[in-house]
Amino acid sequence: MKQLLTILLVTFLFFGCNQPEARRPVSVKSGSFIDKSVALNKSLNNEQHERIQHIIQNNPETKFIASPNGFWYYYNVKVEGDSITPKFGNIVNFNYDVTDFNNATIYSQEELKTQNYAMDQEEIFSGLREGLKLMKAGETITFLFPSDKAYGYYGDENKIGANISIICTVTINSITQKETN
Repeated sequence: MKQLLTILLVTFLFFGCNQPEARRPVSVKSGSFIDKSVALNKSLNNEQHERIQHIIQNNPETKFIASPNGFWYYYNVKVEGDSITPKFGNIVNFNYDVTDFNNATIYSQEELKTQNYAMDQEEIFSGLREGLKLMKAGETITFLFPSDKAYGYYGDENKIGANISIICTVTINSITQKETN
């Protein structure tokens, strides 16, 4: 009996010390969904950039500037001199409106009211955040934002739908520098 108990104990220890076998996935997914998504996004991006180039070509009297951040802009009112541009934590007081690429008003300045924005510390769409960093107090700039720099895939869940490119005309009223201790 003692031998039987020893054999059983050794057998359990032998089989109990095996490495656990990895579970295999029930189904294997291919990259076809991702490939289709990439192709769709490239197509959408190309279409929006072509539309922007069309707007630029149809306005030869306007000097458009390509931003390294992926949008285009031009000055309506430019301030010359050594005025400051907003930095992290500065409070920017500004007004803006939003139109689509057909110049139909989506949001007017009256609807949006005057905004106060703490630079890089509050939520605002990426194109406007980067655009504000280019501006000085007293300037007015018109920005052409492709959808990926505006409200992207989801829109603003109100008046701006998915993948809509927009035009914003922005005026900075004042820049209040962050107090440093």
